[in-house]
Amino acid sequence: MAARRRTADPDAASLAEAGLTVIERAAGDGESEYHLSGNTHPHRHALRAAGGRWHKMKQVWVFEGAPPQAAIARAIAEHRAAAGLGEEIASPRGLGDNREKPHYHGHRRRLRERFMAADLGHLPDYELLELLLFFAIPRVDTKPLAKDLLARFGSLGAVLAADPERLGEFDRLNLPAAVLLRAVRDAGLRLGRAEVFERPLLTSWDALLDYLTAAMAHDANECFRVVFLNRRNEVIADEVQQRGTVDHTPAYPREVIKRALDLGATALVLAHNHPSGDPMPSRGDIDMTREIKQAADLLGIVLHDHVVISREGHASFKQMGLL
Repeated sequence: MAARRRTADPDAASLAEAGLTVIERAAGDGESEYHLSGNTHPHRHALRAAGGRWHKMKQVWVFEGAPPQAAIARAIAEHRAAAGLGEEIASPRGLGDNREKPHYHGHRRRLRERFMAADLGHLPDYELLELLLFFAIPRVDTKPLAKDLLARFGSLGAVLAADPERLGEFDRLNLPAAVLLRAVRDAGLRLGRAEVFERPLLTSWDALLDYLTAAMAHDANECFRVVFLNRRNEVIADEVQQRGTVDHTPAYPREVIKRALDLGATALVLAHNHPSGDPMPSRGDIDMTREIKQAADLLGIVLHDHVVISREGHASFKQMGLL
């Protein structure tokens, strides 16, 4: 259903004057729901009293059932009356200069200055994550959230790789913060990719392992990746061919070889991850790799290695004598 703005009635006009907009959307069950956006923060208590719920990832208030404009306008009017006629609803900026400053007053400035003055890698993980959250979550202490994220996911890399749905479980983490964390991870992967793929792969093997670890170690599900090389061992393509479950991903030798022929590749590096943390290959991993190697050998395509990536390290088929 196309979004329809409702501003033709007095209640909608009243909301518009308050900087609020209601849009009707189709819900998953075929019913309608209403998304309210705009300057909602001063009216959050009234919006909750009117039956709304805050959707952290979409950054809108959601109302279900009948059109909510009248109920919202009435709740805002009642809330204003309770606060006192002619008074603005309290906000941090309207409380005067004599307030006791929070314990974290000036902390953001000090942390930024310390970060800029020190060498890269100086800050502990929780402070680096806290610093990132500054740019998406204004005017609150983000240190507790940074520590909670690290406690839940186990490492900074795992936080950056976390699914938006899991990040949404944290009440204080909003959509801009989720976007920022995802963008930081993407930027890091692109930097790692450039380090690896701008020169012959076999001269930058450690960089390849670092890149594969960053790209795959923290994924919640298994995925199967193929790096295709030309005669000079330069990367033609780096592709995720299959995604699976927490403990299995399908890999089809015929599809791997077909793709290699399509690209004109003369060599391959295979990689997949073990979300369990144990990088040791399973019997199924070994059998599948042998099938791919046999098919590749028949066409003169070299299989350099198959690397299993996990949070605890990696395992190389070549180093283990399995190729």
